[in-house]
Amino acid sequence: MTIAFWFCAAITLISALVSLGYAIAGLRGADAEARTASEYAFSRSIALAIAAIVALFTASVAFVAAVALAMVIVQLVDAVIGARIPDRVKTFGPAATALVNAAALVWMLAS
Repeated sequence: MTIAFWFCAAITLISALVSLGYAIAGLRGADAEARTASEYAFSRSIALAIAAIVALFTASVAFVAAVALAMVIVQLVDAVIGARIPDRVKTFGPAATALVNAAALVWMLAS
């Protein structure tokens, strides 16, 4: 496997773990009314984090690419949500992560 593969897999895993961290924080801070929505966000975040971890062990470019693409989409949507609330950190952080992850994905696929 190339350095581009490992870089993309690592960025994807970091992105998934950050997303999971926010989901856990949201779940812990949720009141009774928001708890169910927070549980759904957590379930999706844990699934993506597990997929990103598994991707490290598969040595499959296609698998890493699929998980990376999913995380790019998640981060782009997170940036849109951050812009709507409006919160600069929750806008530019996910947007930057999406761009780095997308660049790593393109690099991996081109190498």
